[in-house]
Amino acid sequence: MGIFGRTRTATGAGVLATLLLVLIFGNQIFSEWADRHADTKTVWGWFLNLLTWPRWWLVPRDDTGNAARELLANDLKALLLVLFTALILAVAGRSIVTGGGAFILGWASLIFGAALAAFATDFITANPTLLSAFAAASAAAGYGLFVGWIVGIAVTTGKRGD
Repeated sequence: MGIFGRTRTATGAGVLATLLLVLIFGNQIFSEWADRHADTKTVWGWFLNLLTWPRWWLVPRDDTGNAARELLANDLKALLLVLFTALILAVAGRSIVTGGGAFILGWASLIFGAALAAFATDFITANPTLLSAFAAASAAAGYGLFVGWIVGIAVTTGKRGD
């Protein structure tokens, strides 16, 4: 039985998968490693770099106010991604039984959760505009599109009963 097989519900499995993606690939150590070593001109390097969204840090990169706002926005974005994905799965998961529907729901929940988290947190950054929030949501939806299948698989392995 795998890590997702022990999860009690499909929602729990999707939230656990999302949380693990954020914790493992969004942390400062991995994201800095990916920035230095992943060649974004290759598919694998591009995917490794994509996995670093949303980035979260424990300390700002320097002592400026912009760095502090960036730290707050990034950390909040990571938390909101998990929260929004959980809310989408909890609300929509009741109508999906299993199989392909559960897979699509898990995948879509990461797309929408990422877009909502990016849109909401863009207004914390320096010089926010509505256009920059739309651009952030669009880029985040790309993250969900190419990484969401992992959450989709996790939701498929969870039991119905949300």
